[in-house]
Amino acid sequence: MTTEATTEATLLTKARQSLETFHDVHVDDDGALTFRHGEVPCAVQAMQLAEGLTVLSLTCVVAWDLPEDQNLAVSAAERAGQGLFGTLGVVHSDRGMDVTLRYAFPADGLEVTALGTLLMLVVSTASQLRIDLLGESTT
Repeated sequence: MTTEATTEATLLTKARQSLETFHDVHVDDDGALTFRHGEVPCAVQAMQLAEGLTVLSLTCVVAWDLPEDQNLAVSAAERAGQGLFGTLGVVHSDRGMDVTLRYAFPADGLEVTALGTLLMLVVSTASQLRIDLLGESTT
């Protein structure tokens, strides 16, 4: 019988292997993977939601400390509905707005190459969003 920790570690190892084809990947003390895709910092975590259902969660910080701009927030919300891979979030703080892209998916059974393709679809989207949003925030 496989333990939850073993299942999560195995999945994170596959994710690390798939990402190392494209990026320098760091393994944090808690086992999470961190890397940068261009200017976008990203983190991958694994969690078992139920027996037989282990998911990877990818979070990309698209932009941070953006000036409060209602049009930018609306634009991000519109893009959130258009994306196939991930959910955009806008967080308001004392320093401005932060934009994240999150994607969680069941990953048991995915081979390293397929996992890398899926992860790169998400992080590529995050990088393109960063370019779009920063271009909009300066106009």
